[in-house]
Amino acid sequence: MARVYVSAILPAPVASVWGRVRDFNALPRWTPFVAESRIEENLPSDKVGCIRNFTLKDGGRIREKLLALSDYDMSCTYAILESPMAVENYIATLSLIPITETNQTFAQWQADFECPPDAEAALIAQIGQGVFAAAFAHLRGQIERR
Repeated sequence: MARVYVSAILPAPVASVWGRVRDFNALPRWTPFVAESRIEENLPSDKVGCIRNFTLKDGGRIREKLLALSDYDMSCTYAILESPMAVENYIATLSLIPITETNQTFAQWQADFECPPDAEAALIAQIGQGVFAAAFAHLRGQIERR
């Protein structure tokens, strides 16, 4: 089983950051790599079990299922159902923690998945830097421009 973990300090109160990332269908608004997204069957985007179907800017399509969403813990957990990446049993969690001393947010995103052994290092780098870290950097930029 492979694991990816990325964390970041975001210069905004945790409630503000959670307001941006809570919507399971909002990836196009806070990531640099998603072109469009929709929730299948017109379900609410915060309904556990809903499926987001999104297109990457490079044309790839991914389907993910919301497994858990907690406003109390400010976290969401999801599974990849279909992806151009060679991953199986992919489960990821994005969570936010308040940094009370500075009124900022500690954001962490991790994923566990199975993949062919010869692809593991490349997938860890792609997901860690190309997805998680890139999304946090883009989100930080949006916050700083406000």
